Amino acid sequence: MPVFAPVRSVFNPAIPQTFNDLGISESLVLDLVLRRMLIEGYSSLQGLSRSLRLSVPIVDIVFKHMRGQQLVEIKGMTGNDYNFILSAAGKQLAGERFQVSQYAGACPVSLNEYQSATKVQAAKVLVDRKTLRNAFSDLIVSDRMLDQLGPAIISQNSIFVYGPTGNGKTSLAERMLRVYQDAVLIPYAVEVDNQVISLYDPVVHQALENDEPDLDRRWCVCKRPCIVVGGELIPSMLELRLDEASGIYAAPLQMKANNGILIIDDFGRQLMSPRDLLNRWIVPLDRHVDYLTLRYGVKFQIPFELMVVFSTNLEPSDLADEAFLRRIHNKIYVEAVDAGSFDQIFFRVVQARNIESEPDSAEYFRKLCLREGRTELRACYPADICNILLSIGRYEGRGPIMTKPELERAAALYFAKG
Repeated sequence: MPVFAPVRSVFNPAIPQTFNDLGISESLVLDLVLRRMLIEGYSSLQGLSRSLRLSVPIVDIVFKHMRGQQLVEIKGMTGNDYNFILSAAGKQLAGERFQVSQYAGACPVSLNEYQSATKVQAAKVLVDRKTLRNAFSDLIVSDRMLDQLGPAIISQNSIFVYGPTGNGKTSLAERMLRVYQDAVLIPYAVEVDNQVISLYDPVVHQALENDEPDLDRRWCVCKRPCIVVGGELIPSMLELRLDEASGIYAAPLQMKANNGILIIDDFGRQLMSPRDLLNRWIVPLDRHVDYLTLRYGVKFQIPFELMVVFSTNLEPSDLADEAFLRRIHNKIYVEAVDAGSFDQIFFRVVQARNIESEPDSAEYFRKLCLREGRTELRACYPADICNILLSIGRYEGRGPIMTKPELERAAALYFAKG
């Protein structure tokens, strides 16, 4: 597996010192400060600076405004920093603003800045067979397959990966992320029409340590994202979602996946029809822009700078018409594995599971897989059967055994009859 080297240089936003640099209205920042103080109770300039990821000068501007409006009460000082709480009037105003929205995290970046940052951080990769072989080193992949994947990844256009089930389509798609050897900046939140869209998601964004003291802290240094979604995909996941209780919008999947990869696994088996999904994305795939709508009708544009990988065991012609398939430039067929590749996979899995096997186990297992009308070898068979052998061993209070009778027993559990 390649070693990740978090190189990043194309986008370096400096820490804003004025509202002009910040790109966000003072009223929105005032609301953030009010809500944060309501949560914290006892605040300081430095504390608010850390919580809201703003510079002290900007927090100080808001503090002076609040002091002039008698919204705060000073309780003392620590060094050169004020310690203060909300006054009665401040608590009342904060409560009112809390009813509108409960967001009190990192100050959002402007939509314009997000658009520019996403465009400039669009992935540019240059790979060859050697680098791809390294990226997919934990899989058995033919040179022919690598030579199809290489140009597709370089193009950074959408990819349609199809073929029989169990031959590693999802595994291939997930490992495409390894070709990226750089990091990107992802904002914690984005402001649109004075509304806050929460974007950074620790579930899908892998944050990296940041030792750049002059970097705008409203941005998080992350590995390029890779989001995998399968049969659970529904239309609402591709649109802004407003949480009624908190008043905070959640970014859709494609926005979270910007500057990375979005894998639609088991394409064609979602609750939403393939045609509905493809129609939703005809414009984004073609023009690299998407359109989202706030609850009250304001529509705005976001970049669609991601590589979408559709993975399916269904025929492409059964899922989409020619007009849409034309927009997916790269179509890669993942065929059933040959005997040599199957044996290599078998030996890797047996070694990784630490299972002792007889010298002819691979050949016997291969023939076992082709019995009873089965005509193809699939890459998933060795791992699945070995897992069953491990479970049998645990059930019987012993280690796994790979003998011909044990392989027969595992296969009888695994393969459906007829």
